[in-house]
Amino acid sequence: MGGVLLLLAGCNSLPDSGPTEAQVNQAQRNPKKNTVGYGIVQISPDLITLLDSESPALFSSLDIDNTSIDHGKNDTVGPGDVLQVSVYEVGSSLFSASSVTMAASSSSGTGTLPATSSSSTLPPVVVDGEGNILVPFSGEIHVAGMTTNQVADAILTRLKQKSQSPQVVVRIVADIANSVMVYGEVRMPSRIPLTPNRERILDVIALAGGEDHTSQSDEDYTIRLIRNGRIAELPLKMIENDPAQNILMQPGDRVQVIFQPRTFSVFGATGHITQTRFTLPTLSMAEAMARLGGPLDSRADPNAVYVFRYEKADILRRLGLPIDNDASVAPVVYQLDMMNPSNYFLAQRFMMHNRDLIYVANASSNKFYKFFNLITTIVSPGMSAGGMAK
Repeated sequence: MGGVLLLLAGCNSLPDSGPTEAQVNQAQRNPKKNTVGYGIVQISPDLITLLDSESPALFSSLDIDNTSIDHGKNDTVGPGDVLQVSVYEVGSSLFSASSVTMAASSSSGTGTLPATSSSSTLPPVVVDGEGNILVPFSGEIHVAGMTTNQVADAILTRLKQKSQSPQVVVRIVADIANSVMVYGEVRMPSRIPLTPNRERILDVIALAGGEDHTSQSDEDYTIRLIRNGRIAELPLKMIENDPAQNILMQPGDRVQVIFQPRTFSVFGATGHITQTRFTLPTLSMAEAMARLGGPLDSRADPNAVYVFRYEKADILRRLGLPIDNDASVAPVVYQLDMMNPSNYFLAQRFMMHNRDLIYVANASSNKFYKFFNLITTIVSPGMSAGGMAK
């Protein structure tokens, strides 16, 4: 009896690489150990259906939500724009030096005739915060929302009473109102003017020089779009593969290109303890386990394969877990019993997320086998020596 107790004491004193299934369950129920408040959820068909239903906010949804806002042709003037105004006149000119020459000749009595026509380009005109411009001999004109042709007509109307047969041409030399900001992991972060051609999100990323890390996979890039106070994020690869997500840009949009190599970590009774990159658009739990050689036959408890994750709070509330009202994410542990053959199909459908942690629990008998192997290692040389002595 004493030998058995000594054996058990020896087993319990051996080190281990991680907790068993029973220890994980006990720690979850112990508030002193479960300080982050995680719950344990079994991976099931219903769970996978729930996770699959939680898709990210698509860019196309932002487009639909803003159909009432018509930014259509991207050719209207707005605050901050810089305009170039050119005036063409016949006879006496308001803006060119010929008008000064004519006045001087009249006073001297020389009677010099003016040129048949003249053109003048005014200094750059900036549209102020109220959407107005100030043009000599025309006064203040409200131009916000007008096209360049409409601005030219507005100036022309003011000049007709003061100039002989004037013609006005207006063009935008610095388009601030019809532009988007593209920044982050691109080669040339900049403000990209939108044109009547109506650029899409992939167009403005290309105009900013494209991704900065060209040697990396598109799957490791995330595109964040900020529009009218709303934020949506999608993988670059999804936008490339789904034309509906390559939406038209609207003035004022902000596009951030984020380079974030996706990884998952593996601990416990597996072939390798490591951190591994996805390298694929999507990665299932089965594929992730296969990369690391799967659970070790000699140490692992296939009943207890866990995925540790910070999950969206909305999903956890739908699972019935207690979540703080202000939380956007919360910790959860998903468990898969790989002794059930049907669960291998679930492992193929359970998708890994960036920074997931897979833990394969040690079998409860693992310490006994460790102790047995230790005793065998110690005793075997003595037995061999004894055999040789005989």
